[in-house]
Amino acid sequence: MKNVMFIFILGIAVLSCNPKPSQECIDLSSEISKVKNNVELYSMVWDKAINGRNIEIINLDNFDENIKAITADGDIEGIDAFKAYYNNYLTGFSDAEFNIVDVFGQGDKVVKHWNFKGTHDGDFFGIPATGKKINLIGTTLVLMKGGKIVQEQDFFDNYSLLSQLGLIPTE
Repeated sequence: MKNVMFIFILGIAVLSCNPKPSQECIDLSSEISKVKNNVELYSMVWDKAINGRNIEIINLDNFDENIKAITADGDIEGIDAFKAYYNNYLTGFSDAEFNIVDVFGQGDKVVKHWNFKGTHDGDFFGIPATGKKINLIGTTLVLMKGGKIVQEQDFFDNYSLLSQLGLIPTE
């Protein structure tokens, strides 16, 4: 994970909280802390899961038991299914490199802009190794609750992925 920038969108001006903080200042401080903690947890989890090749970080400490990944092929629900789904990136790309380009949040919502690189040298969602290198960018919308990840929805150019793997013509 390189150059993660924290941006907190609150829609209100930062007020001076000295010497005695108002309720508005206390609420703002609490909101900033919540967003900061959500972004830090989220960034740490995916850095360890992909770059650290530690799929076991997808656990009840970091994810809600009913974690959901919304996909075009249907929702992936529950810790075991979620872990198995994302393990495809580790089995498909032994040199996987995942970088968060930018991440920001508001309340329990986090948005990450990411970059995924690797050599397709293993099974990837049933696609046998092609030996091709990929460099994919995308965005993930995330919902958190109580300091845990509850839901994710990835957006990326599937055409670009399939063409980089050599599975569809590029012209």
